[in-house]
Amino acid sequence: MLHILIRILLFASLGGLCGCTVFLVLVLISALRFRALKKRSVGDVREYPLASLLKPLCGLEARLESNLESFFSQDYPRFEIVFGLRNKYDPALAVVHRVSRRYPDVPIAVVLAGEPDRPNAKVCSLEKMVAAAKSDYLVISDSDVHVSPNYLKDVVCPLLSPQVGLVTCLYRGVPTDGIWARLEALGMSVEMTSGVLVADLLEGMKFALGPTMATRRDVLDAVGGMGVLVDYCADDYVLGKKVAELGRTVVLSSHIIDHVVLNDNWKASILHQVRWMRSTRFSRPAGHIGSGLTFAMPFGILGMAAGIALHHGAWAAALLGAALLNRVLMSIVAGWGVVGDDLALRDCWLYPVRDLMGFCFWIASFLGTTIVWRNQRYRLEKEGRMVLLADPSASDTGTVAVDSLA
Repeated sequence: MLHILIRILLFASLGGLCGCTVFLVLVLISALRFRALKKRSVGDVREYPLASLLKPLCGLEARLESNLESFFSQDYPRFEIVFGLRNKYDPALAVVHRVSRRYPDVPIAVVLAGEPDRPNAKVCSLEKMVAAAKSDYLVISDSDVHVSPNYLKDVVCPLLSPQVGLVTCLYRGVPTDGIWARLEALGMSVEMTSGVLVADLLEGMKFALGPTMATRRDVLDAVGGMGVLVDYCADDYVLGKKVAELGRTVVLSSHIIDHVVLNDNWKASILHQVRWMRSTRFSRPAGHIGSGLTFAMPFGILGMAAGIALHHGAWAAALLGAALLNRVLMSIVAGWGVVGDDLALRDCWLYPVRDLMGFCFWIASFLGTTIVWRNQRYRLEKEGRMVLLADPSASDTGTVAVDSLA
């Protein structure tokens, strides 16, 4: 009986690795498709419209000044930057003014949003920032990203077509310091990129990625305004979904941005990644379950264990080797080939470790329904809504502490 069970596990490993190989092929096809689209020029635009960059801030973080300066130095004729902070005592405000003095020709506005009265603090700020923006072309971008000078042209240009409702960008992870930041950055560059590209290939873009969401005011009004997102954890996914449901196109831009990984210790990094997985579980339940079958290393380890138990050393080595090769190729194809992350090429040997970690995060996403955000405990419900728990002492064995959404 045990012998039969081990053989079943061996065949399960073979089946899982075949599925991961199919996924790798889809990533390769998607990568070639994306690179072909990337070669297309933005096109001749006689006059770019005024654009409003919306930048929510909350406290100091690594490389904040450099990140903000990359937005001030845009090769774009007319734009403003609207910053949102909770109060005038936020230390990020001093950084804003310091950078602004170096770019006196770039108009800025500072919105003091106050304390949030709804679950998603970022969206609470964005509601007031949208009202203060002078342009109908709104580009929402996180504080922990760095862009090149042609960023605004690349994300605004598609919005000149009435059919396009939203533009979003892939990103490569940029570690600040330490092995944990490197591993998390690899996940951004490889795992995230692979999933987005295959989703775009199979069903088209029906979601957005938070580091960049560019849209027009008429589109935002049509979905109900920023306020409809204020109860959701994954506001980026919900906004993209609502735009797609309007019948408008969500465009995956060819512009790749740098996403700075701020978590430089194991605890902060793990909690952040489990929180993201748990949010995805509620936002895209079917897709999240299916993503568990795309991790190759668990199948490779299972096959190795089954091969050893059956005294087939060659099978054990072959199955583990197949999983390792699969993940190394994934890192090279998605991380280096698509988002141009040199670390994904240099650290491709390390990606199998990140793949196994990703599987553990995926498992952990099912072990609870609550997150802790700024000392408040929230329960995640259908479609990723956050509900404040009235009793702060209420426990959940799967609670995950969350970094600021703002």
